Amino acid sequence: MAQQTGSHPQPHGSSPLQAIGRPVVHSTQGVISSGHYLTSMAGMRMLLGGGNAFDAMVAAGFAAAVVEPVASYSLAAEGVFMLYHPASGDLLSLSGQGVAPAGATAEFYRSQGLQRIPTGPGPQAPLSFTVPGVVDAFISLLERYGTRPIAEVLAPAIHYAQHGFPNYGHMLDRLRSPSTLRQFDEFPPGGREIFYDNGQVPSPGSLLVQPGLANTLQVMAQQGSPASGDRMEGLELARQAFYQGSIARTIAESSQRVGGLLGMDDLAAYRSKFDEPTKTTFRGYEVLGHRTWTQGPMLMQTLNMLEGFDLKAMGHNSPAYIHTVAEALKLAFADREAFYGDPNYSTVPLDGLVSKEYAATRAALIDAGRACPEMPSHGDPWAFSKEARMAASPPVPVAATGGSDEASGEEGTTHVAVLDREGNMVCGTISGGSFASSVFFPDLGCTLSTRIEMFNCEEGHPNVVEPGKRPRTTLINYIVCKDGQPVMTMGCPGGDQQVQANLQILLNYLIFDMDSQEAIEAPRFGTRSHPDSFYPHVYYPGGLRLEPAIPEATAQALQGLGHQVERMTHCGSGATLGVRDPETKVLSVGGDPRRASYALGW
Repeated sequence: MAQQTGSHPQPHGSSPLQAIGRPVVHSTQGVISSGHYLTSMAGMRMLLGGGNAFDAMVAAGFAAAVVEPVASYSLAAEGVFMLYHPASGDLLSLSGQGVAPAGATAEFYRSQGLQRIPTGPGPQAPLSFTVPGVVDAFISLLERYGTRPIAEVLAPAIHYAQHGFPNYGHMLDRLRSPSTLRQFDEFPPGGREIFYDNGQVPSPGSLLVQPGLANTLQVMAQQGSPASGDRMEGLELARQAFYQGSIARTIAESSQRVGGLLGMDDLAAYRSKFDEPTKTTFRGYEVLGHRTWTQGPMLMQTLNMLEGFDLKAMGHNSPAYIHTVAEALKLAFADREAFYGDPNYSTVPLDGLVSKEYAATRAALIDAGRACPEMPSHGDPWAFSKEARMAASPPVPVAATGGSDEASGEEGTTHVAVLDREGNMVCGTISGGSFASSVFFPDLGCTLSTRIEMFNCEEGHPNVVEPGKRPRTTLINYIVCKDGQPVMTMGCPGGDQQVQANLQILLNYLIFDMDSQEAIEAPRFGTRSHPDSFYPHVYYPGGLRLEPAIPEATAQALQGLGHQVERMTHCGSGATLGVRDPETKVLSVGGDPRRASYALGW
């Protein structure tokens, strides 16, 4: 079994990069990449044991809930997935995004004196609890496409939780955060007893044992192991344990004890949703992703705008290139704020938003010699849509005062991608329940997601909070096709940086001929000239982040164009890019060195 160790990969083509930190992992049987090597190994165990990509995805996802709790990822949270199953021909989106509970209405929040829905640190975090969605999504993947019983898929996660795993740097950095400490203290007993050593940040390599989480996972495994041995029956029984049985009661009682709105009826009613993806074409490829219950179509909008620019002639990460891409992203963010929301509850002009004709009207607004000093006005996609026109009512952004900071959602989230020898592809971005913004419940062994914070309370807006509705989540991932064949999966955690990082990774691969590892490791940038999706929705007009490896001369040139430049350690981390060569069938995948991400293959 190959793993990343340090030599330079064979290039996809001619790239401008120097030697990189890790090799591309190539394989013929199966590959996996995730936010932590133990997460990747949990999935690899399924592949080695005869399971397929979907078994591996779910095993890795459950393991990530144990190994990556600091990635704002909880078992009682959410996930979004893109998948390709060649045996059935399915190429679908799957929403495991949690929804608003029955009591979560705009009227309720306004009655509490709130115009925006808060999270922690602080006592109002429980008002933003969503219904957990990722467990149902995992079970749905196994029902439709998996091969292994639920107990087998849960086994690696149970082992990590019950016997412990070594603490690592990224986790310990998060445990040092004042907001994490404050939130643990706000709702005692809480995470201090589990994650700290006599109140102190533990030493690297010391074992983290999570008995509450181990018990929750074991209940699912035990309930999902019926005497009949029937796999499908076991999956349904595991679902019932989480959404109707003892685990559901613990979730509901925990929420109600701290003032949350989440109840048993909300849990029992939840179902994840398979859906047809939205798509666009770019330079001979087809790019597919989630609809406007995520920020996913922003990638399609931005690609459409950039198609008329000679990006390669500008030069990778040149001032002209960064400026052009950032200005296109600003225009897409403006449309996101005005038009995106759960299409099952709101009329969204998605066909207009992703049309080439609409993109041309937006691209014409990009000034090569001057940065827009704020978020631009939204456009008029209705003119290019078959939907009946609705009034646009985007919330008015309020500019932040003082210096910039790390946005609340950017250190969180994790991403997993798996490709197997049968041609199956699945990638998942899973998140929710940050230690710094939520409440940790020892009996459950995890936090609850607070993604209701992504709604607003503006009546008539497509993203206004409503019971049963999905918030416009930042979670996204993509599948890319060539000549009608899926050839690539792509995803990168990072809050509002997600769509920006995915865009740059794709352009690195398609325009600048980088291989998957080069495309991931190349330095990135990101605009902040839009309201952050996470409470308190900070907005830095003209703000542009650059990673440290982008030269100072480039930063100065961008400043001269009017960008408010700031340096940031990373603009999204934990990316993966999985590729299947349509001719040789060789699989390859990269892992992001910005965190403890690792790729494995066999």
